[in-house]
Amino acid sequence: MQGRYEVAQREEFDDGWAAEDEQLEPAAVRTIVTEEQAKSILSRNASPDLPFNVSLNPYRGCEHGCIYCFARPSHSYLGLSPGLDFESRIFAKVNAPELLLRELAKPSYAAEPIALGINTDAYQPCERDLQLTRRILQVLHDCEHPLALITKSSLIERDIDLLAAMAAKRQVVAAVTIATLDATIARTLEPRAATPSRRLRTIRTLAQAGIPVSVSIAPMIPFITEPDLERVMEAAAEAGAVRAGYTVLRLPWEVNPLFQNWLQAHFPERANRVMNRIREMRGGADYDADFATRMRGEGVWADLLRQRFEKAVLRFGLWHGGSFGTLDASRFRRPYVQPEKDRLSGQLGLF
Repeated sequence: MQGRYEVAQREEFDDGWAAEDEQLEPAAVRTIVTEEQAKSILSRNASPDLPFNVSLNPYRGCEHGCIYCFARPSHSYLGLSPGLDFESRIFAKVNAPELLLRELAKPSYAAEPIALGINTDAYQPCERDLQLTRRILQVLHDCEHPLALITKSSLIERDIDLLAAMAAKRQVVAAVTIATLDATIARTLEPRAATPSRRLRTIRTLAQAGIPVSVSIAPMIPFITEPDLERVMEAAAEAGAVRAGYTVLRLPWEVNPLFQNWLQAHFPERANRVMNRIREMRGGADYDADFATRMRGEGVWADLLRQRFEKAVLRFGLWHGGSFGTLDASRFRRPYVQPEKDRLSGQLGLF
């Protein structure tokens, strides 16, 4: 689909080739990773419904291709489609580790937990080769800076050596997102993310390494992933998760028509029922961006979800929220970075 800022609009036109094309295999979509030099790397927010003030995203776009991803509309700012472009045109901020190091070195910088991979997954497939997230973790590890991670990928296990060392000093928490345990639903909902069973194994691996790990049950989609709420929490607790959280489905901007197309394609028999329940939790609209309700919804059904979640938290011995408050920023060591003018002047910088 097109982004909302495009001037030229396109529409489908039947030129008679449709019947012929149906006989052909659809062309494979190739992932294109573009390296870019970012001008800044830390994003700050004042959203009252978020537990963190600072976040860092090494990538724009996400190959996992989750149909519900709230970051999809950001590709519109690039003149690209929030649909296939978002999951196949990835931008990698290759200077992210260096920018982070310079940010931490500023005399005015005050250490507080950084949330990594909030907009798009920091452990998506291209991270295997680029290792931007690994290098960012190394910077934070060396500076003893607190960090929170969230992912759907088992690739996080690669960095257990750094994460376990940080966890021993109360400087890291991790969260693994699992919306459903149904692999068939997950395959269409999150086509290139790890399977639910593999994510449970990741929770177990992280927990056994001494890393505090939470399960994020997101998004809660009525009659699709919502019936799995208690099963996900029970399985995550058994695997070693110590905390849990959830959010209900959000449909900002282009995410709305994309999700509804997915719904009609995979669950046509319940599509109207799903959307009616979503609107019931959004004051009659498809989406409401109000800070007070956007993560949880409102109304009777939202209250029932909250009660189910709270009862399950108690039943399975989990904690709800508060993981950022457990992180220790008191050990932070400001790095030394050679001033730009001295680096450029070579030996003359000695005089």
